[in-house]
Amino acid sequence: MKRVYLDNAATTRLLPEVLEEMVPYMTELYGNPSSPHDFGQKAASGLSMARQQVADAINADPSEIIFMSGGSEADNTAIRGIAERYSKKGKHIITTAVEHHAVLHTCQLLERNGYEVTYLPVDEYGMVTVDQVREAMRPDTVLVTVMFANNEVGTIMPIAEIGALCHEKGVYFHTDAVQAVGHLPIDVKAMHIDMLSMSAHKFHGPKGVGALYVRRGIVLPPLIYGGAQERNRRAGTENVPGIVGMGKAIEMALDGLDEKAERMKALRDRLIRELPERIPEIKLNGHPTVRLPNNVNFSIKYIEGESILLMLDLNGIAASSGSACTSGSLDPSHVLLAMGLTHEIAHGSVRMTLSDETTEEDIEKVLEVLPMVAERLRKMSPLYHG
Repeated sequence: MKRVYLDNAATTRLLPEVLEEMVPYMTELYGNPSSPHDFGQKAASGLSMARQQVADAINADPSEIIFMSGGSEADNTAIRGIAERYSKKGKHIITTAVEHHAVLHTCQLLERNGYEVTYLPVDEYGMVTVDQVREAMRPDTVLVTVMFANNEVGTIMPIAEIGALCHEKGVYFHTDAVQAVGHLPIDVKAMHIDMLSMSAHKFHGPKGVGALYVRRGIVLPPLIYGGAQERNRRAGTENVPGIVGMGKAIEMALDGLDEKAERMKALRDRLIRELPERIPEIKLNGHPTVRLPNNVNFSIKYIEGESILLMLDLNGIAASSGSACTSGSLDPSHVLLAMGLTHEIAHGSVRMTLSDETTEEDIEKVLEVLPMVAERLRKMSPLYHG
């Protein structure tokens, strides 16, 4: 049975070309990049190459890129760093109710330490507006952190407009762009972004490596102490093979980005168009058009999401019900609840996230299997009466 993988928002397949780029740095180019000898300097050269590749992808300077273990560390470093370094400016932070938990839990930690956090509500599509951010700003607002695109429902936020407002008001602006990098064009200068988080395994790079863009002039204390790596901004010997892989992966992701996005959109829109024709009482979650090119999220009424996923998996289709980071939780998605869905409907959600490797045949299989799964589960549901 050919298996269909539609959980690319959780993680993507490591591309062979990326692995090939990484292997030499795990075998013959294994030196510590902080060492002055030839082994070390060759490793340092790989580090510099990747830093340039990542910077080029978002129109940044290489000196503004800090390599980290992933998006969660980058979010923590940005938010906690601004809070610590610029606390004299103010102790008020603005974010949204639909952020990834790496942002929400960090903000909650700061609340326990004397900061005030405004969690902006979202509309039925999971969107916030620049006017909401403007109205929430206070003289003591030090940071606004709004995700670039939602990891569960795919809605893309008005990042450039929010960034422009923050710069006008002299407030630092951070965006968790983990789901956007490698899928959408990003220009940190044009979008007025001060800090941006990304993670390699979301765009066919290796796990365990990510980066934080920090605009030149912003001073952040390190989250991890112990060494002078990353220009004293992140202690610990760099994960050179992973970083080299990240550089290669982001370079490949941006090669033909528009064409890849259009192809994924066509497949995405076919699911959005045809699934409601085949399954009654189904609801699309997220904005119908202003969404990631690879994200489809539906709530199928009267049945439970975990059961949908198990039956899809038995039929060779891998999907999810939301964020992989909360997959062990029995609680419904905080994102869907914030968008106004009831607990019952939120529990029946399924997220399918495509990649450039997704085929028409994959979509055909979903259109064949998911209606069958929904019908079977509804027959067993005490809530459904046809």
